[in-house]
Amino acid sequence: MGRLTKEQRHKNMSANKGKGTQPELLFGKLLWNAGVRYRKNDKTVFGKPDFVIRKMKIAIFCDGEFWHDRNWEEKYY
Repeated sequence: MGRLTKEQRHKNMSANKGKGTQPELLFGKLLWNAGVRYRKNDKTVFGKPDFVIRKMKIAIFCDGEFWHDRNWEEKYY
């Protein structure tokens, strides 16, 4: 995972945000402008999704590349 000390890794990991990220904000604006009403970070739904559209029973997660196999195009192609 790199050559960071325990303190450096703690500082880096604590700076990562879990809510209100740029992809979430952009996606939320797109949904709202399209007339879709949603709930953000709903704790009553399993997994605490980023967006929940209750009327259509849809849960949406906005996951970034940092946590989910970053640079996979370069590694696997």
